[in-house]
Formats: sequence, structure tokens, C-alpha cells
Amino acid sequence: MNLLIFLTSFVAMEAVAWFTHKYVMHGLLWVLHQDHHVRGEGQVLEKNDSFFLIFAIPGFLLTLWGSLAGFDFRFWIGAGITAYGAAYFLVHDIFIHQRFRILRKTDNFYLRAIRRAHKVHHKKLVKEDGECFGMLWVPLRYFRQARQAKT
Repeated sequence: MNLLIFLTSFVAMEAVAWFTHKYVMHGLLWVLHQDHHVRGEGQVLEKNDSFFLIFAIPGFLLTLWGSLAGFDFRFWIGAGITAYGAAYFLVHDIFIHQRFRILRKTDNFYLRAIRRAHKVHHKKLVKEDGECFGMLWVPLRYFRQARQAKT
């Protein structure tokens, strides 16, 4: 049952991240997200990085409270949120945006599809009319394009 709670929390975070990206980051809090679309030269940190706390705090608190209560369901929800955060950092910050110069090349069609969709998302330098707000799941056309580009 704990594994199911963990996996459900992880998968649900993709929906939470999509919703937050589309309606909060490209909405009310564009002032924090804008520098992610228009990066300055030599910029190490972005205002956009503050969103890390928005997602990390609930994950941390649920994991803490759940562990204090004998590793109940809250621990596994927090662990799922935290695992999604780790996946986000690995895929978005390291693989896609190359904040660290590793994982630069891949022949994996899934990773190529994610990278392609994210590039489409970043073509827009304004908050309106964006597309591809997901991170781990993107529209099927990008998976098809990535698979066709390899053959």
C-alpha cells in the first residue's frame, strides 16, 4: 500500500506541476518565472528557482510529520513529492537546461521528446500563448517526432 501511495503522489505531481506552470508561473507569478525564459548571460541562479521552495516545503513537512507518526501515509506522500522534485531537478535543470554539463547527448526517444517539447515551450518569451507545460509527460506529437527523427 505504501508503494501505491508513493507512486500515486509522484504521478500526481506531474499534474500539479503542469497546472502550476501554466496558471501560476505563466500567470500571477510570472515576475518570478520570467527570467527562466529570458536568461541573462552568466546568470547562475534565477528568481524562478524560488519555486523549488513552493514544492519542497510540503514534501519535507509531510515526510517529517509522517515519520514522526510511525511512517504513516503522510511520509509516503511526502516521499513521492520529494522524488518528483529530484526527477524535476535531474530532467529539467541538468538534462534539458544543462545547468551542469552532464547528460548532454542521448539516443533515447523519450528524453529527446521531452527536450524537444521544452524547446517549443521556451520559444515564447512572454507569458501568454505558451504550450508544453509538462515535464515528464508531453503531447504525443513530440514522442512521434522524436521516434521518427531517429529512423
